[in-house]
Amino acid sequence: MKFTPIKLLTAVAIIFLASAFIKGDKPALHTIGDSTVRNSNKETWGWGTPIASLFDTTKIHVENNAMAGRSTRTFLSEGRWDKVLETLKPGDFVTMQFGHNDGSAPDTTKAGRRGVLRGTGEETKVLTWPDGNVETIHTYGWYIRKFVRETKAKGATPIVLSMIPRNIFKDGKVLRANNDFGKWAAEVAKEENAYFVDLNKITADKYDALGPDKVKRYFPGDHTHTNLEGAKVNAESVVEGIKELKDCNLKKYLRD
Repeated sequence: MKFTPIKLLTAVAIIFLASAFIKGDKPALHTIGDSTVRNSNKETWGWGTPIASLFDTTKIHVENNAMAGRSTRTFLSEGRWDKVLETLKPGDFVTMQFGHNDGSAPDTTKAGRRGVLRGTGEETKVLTWPDGNVETIHTYGWYIRKFVRETKAKGATPIVLSMIPRNIFKDGKVLRANNDFGKWAAEVAKEENAYFVDLNKITADKYDALGPDKVKRYFPGDHTHTNLEGAKVNAESVVEGIKELKDCNLKKYLRD
């Protein structure tokens, strides 16, 4: 069969539209977070990349929307969350893991531009930037709560995760986040009737069993960012947590 340019363009358009329809028809798993979820994929990796291989991608689309260097505050203020919301549809899933960049005191300096208020309450702090822009800062829990509620409003399923542990050991045990960001993530998930995966605990238990010397091989440059091997460990931890969630439909899209 001889294709004229018009016929060829028509055929390409049909294929493109069909593929878009198939992709759009599948549920999507969106991950949001910081560099521990999505990184440069060179020396350091986030777990949001290798986790795709643990799902049956013929049945679900995995979309890593995390961005290095972001906190809950900046993920929202930069419009990144709005872009995720635009694509969310009923039947989708959103995993949210923040905390590594949220800890500084919130202000308009380079050090404080990502910081949020501690806890889960309704406290606020109003900042005025040098250009006159006014920003209202909330608690860590407030931002997570916003992500959860707006995910649900779209008919999608929110899954809150505690942040992965850093490579910091004390007395032979890795330090955990169960007194701050991990605790607050769990509290918001419970209050909002959302799923919660204690990723911090699951991976920290593995680190404790391995010991400091073996865990060190996962961290090529600092105590926060893992190599691909470490990212795979964290991706597997996320899946282990998902498998334990009662009545969570995301489980049915996991590879056997």
